[in-house]
Amino acid sequence: MTNLSETIPYSRAIENGFPIDFVSRLAEHESWRKEIYRPLYYLHKWWARRLGSVFRAIILGSCLLNEDNGDVEKLFYEASRLPDVTVFDPFMGSGTTIGEAVKLGCRAIGRDINPVSNIMVRAALQRYTAEDIQTAYQEIEATAGQKIKELYSVKLPDGKLADVLYYFWVKLVPCPLCGQEIELFKTRIFSRNATPSKHPEAKATCPNCHAINETLYDAKKTVCNVCDHVYNPQIGSVVDRKVRCHTCKGSFAVIDAVRRLSTPPNHKLFAKMVLTEANEKRYLLPNHQDDDMYLVAEGALGGLLGEIPQVEIQAGYNTNQILNYNYQSWHQLFNARQLVSFAYLSSAIRRIEIPELRHLFACLLSSTLEFNNMFCSFKGEGTGAVRPVFANHILKPELTPLEANVWGTPKSSGGFSTLFESRILRALEYKANPFEFKLNSHNGKPQNVKVFGLSDPINYAIANTHEEFVKSNAKVYLSVGDSAHTDIPNGTVGVVITDPPFFDNVHYSQLADFFYVWLHHLLGESPVGEKKLVTTRSPNEVQDVNADSFAVKLASVFKECYRVLKKNGIFVFTYHHSRIDGWVAMYRAIREAGFYVTHANPVKAEMAVSIPVMQSKSPINYDLIIACRKEFVRGSLAHDDIPIVTCLGETKTIVQKLQKADLIVSAGDVKVIFLGCVLAKLSEIGCLEEEIEFLKSIEQRTDGFVQEVMQANETAIRGLTTVRPQTAGDSLRQGILAI
Repeated sequence: MTNLSETIPYSRAIENGFPIDFVSRLAEHESWRKEIYRPLYYLHKWWARRLGSVFRAIILGSCLLNEDNGDVEKLFYEASRLPDVTVFDPFMGSGTTIGEAVKLGCRAIGRDINPVSNIMVRAALQRYTAEDIQTAYQEIEATAGQKIKELYSVKLPDGKLADVLYYFWVKLVPCPLCGQEIELFKTRIFSRNATPSKHPEAKATCPNCHAINETLYDAKKTVCNVCDHVYNPQIGSVVDRKVRCHTCKGSFAVIDAVRRLSTPPNHKLFAKMVLTEANEKRYLLPNHQDDDMYLVAEGALGGLLGEIPQVEIQAGYNTNQILNYNYQSWHQLFNARQLVSFAYLSSAIRRIEIPELRHLFACLLSSTLEFNNMFCSFKGEGTGAVRPVFANHILKPELTPLEANVWGTPKSSGGFSTLFESRILRALEYKANPFEFKLNSHNGKPQNVKVFGLSDPINYAIANTHEEFVKSNAKVYLSVGDSAHTDIPNGTVGVVITDPPFFDNVHYSQLADFFYVWLHHLLGESPVGEKKLVTTRSPNEVQDVNADSFAVKLASVFKECYRVLKKNGIFVFTYHHSRIDGWVAMYRAIREAGFYVTHANPVKAEMAVSIPVMQSKSPINYDLIIACRKEFVRGSLAHDDIPIVTCLGETKTIVQKLQKADLIVSAGDVKVIFLGCVLAKLSEIGCLEEEIEFLKSIEQRTDGFVQEVMQANETAIRGLTTVRPQTAGDSLRQGILAI
């Protein structure tokens, strides 16, 4: 193995010659079906999950000596093993760094302050047998499963049985002017196809008699087939957050009506979709049988309260919205039938004797919560029908919520049984035989090929302390807690690779509490059914609406990374932000921790059609991979000597390289790339406050720079059309370091 020189600043492939076009093409492809290509990181919901192909490349690039012709692209498809490399991720999140590290034969240490992160990563990596998992599932199905199925089984008018796939509900509020109860429909169309241009048929509910009418998704006029009422199905009672009362003709804000209530708004069932014995989907009106079934669930609820965590919702940036809707406890986000279903599942899972299996199925139950609550909605026919609660990374009260079949059927989505197949079994298959995918071109179109045999099976006993990690020579050590304080000894980690929180983008803990109250109930030691403080929130969480506070918290973790990192080690993390204060906070944390930026590579990070990206005025699809060192050979540039022209030229070259690879680059992306070029030179000033001052001053000129780059490259901007085939290597290169 080649040893790293401690005096050469640009020694790793991540710092010089990293193949951003190759990695970004893989990332673009993976981003469309992340759960297929990296199922280990999709056992459970997490926010801002990074792409596995990107982090595999980052780990390789961080371990390869550039002067030894370290070729990330070639080694990507080799069976690389780095048993002497220890990788640490202080913001573990969904576990992407940890999973990719162990696939490359590294030893990995993961830590996160949020216990949901630890639960999901542990569930993904720890040791199981397929036989034990199937046995446990069959026992759950025979007990809880049968009871839940009965709650979603109905008789049709012809006497035959059918499974309810989905129940359609609408929120109700009394008019504050006349007291009339109003259905909060934004539109009377409640079902349409995901691709309406190809399949324009839709279903609407009549405002006069509530019958279900066939119509078109863009129809402005529909005649009810029951009462002959003529109406515009596009118009409901709610327009721009205002409600119009059809009785008194008054108008009022939705939130004003809700605030007059002492409880969350009531719901009315107005339609259902069933699956007949002939495997046919049918939309039907609810009837007395549905009312009776719901009353049965309400009656059963009282005897099952011990299996339902009743935990108060704390005020916060992401929870105030639902508190304003009078939701005071997390269990209020579910209706009675959903709560009873989860109580049955909870009871069955808590009886599993093998701790690892109980842990795995608790994670599965928690995943099912995301698709089975009264904050979900209907995405439409022709796709996964359930739009989950966190589709927009927020807790948003849904006016027309969708209740899915909690156990699930082959024709529904988001159920316990369907997620068992799509998440647990898929992850098990991947654990047994991990693969990468290679992009080839077939008849001018991109085609992916799975490449097996690059990694050992992923099935580990997980250490719970660093001492255990060392003594047992374990592959993985996972822990929960503040990453500013770890039990890792000084200078023992070769590479730190992470993806820190992005300032104020997502308040992880406030959202994660939705899951954690159930996970704590299933896996914790405390009594159940008791109202108490059960939360993932911590004052040390690196998340803050204030940029200065965020910088202080981030710096505290970076300082710990500095302490545990070897002298010749490398610290690499991904980051992007739309505002300069986010960049300033991040850069201050780097420098106050003692690190220097040596290089910044842009790489594709987000799917261009993801909801958060599409809702942005200036979408950012690229992260910066920021490489940092403890020591840096730097010059003595004056404040005014940062070569802006050079940075601008580098930005143009990078943008052209990405566009040549048929990758889309937005104005927001150009800004990120340009700032990356600046960051790599800032440390040469040698005075933190002057560096910060310069970074702030750049913001005033960035728009002009971005416009110049976009104009220079506007003819090259186009969508992804072709990819170049890649070739796999045959052996581990000498340039891989024993770090």
